[in-house]
Amino acid sequence: MTTHSVAEEKNSLSELIDRALRGEGVIVTRRGTPVVEVRAIRPARPSLAAADIEWLETHRIVPRPGFESPSQSLSALRDEADA
Repeated sequence: MTTHSVAEEKNSLSELIDRALRGEGVIVTRRGTPVVEVRAIRPARPSLAAADIEWLETHRIVPRPGFESPSQSLSALRDEADA
């Protein structure tokens, strides 16, 4: 991790950002006292739910023709119970 004074870095913020993006830790000091750490922000990861939904969509099992769906089965059972 490198240390730089505010005076040094005032005119080279772009370079500081590039160094942080390359993974280098950068600390900025004011009168010799560390005051700011510049580091890259990690890219946001997709939420687990979004990844799960994507997986489910790509691994979907299509029912065979003539197969009764669960909702149809439940509906038939309810009709029988009501009769």
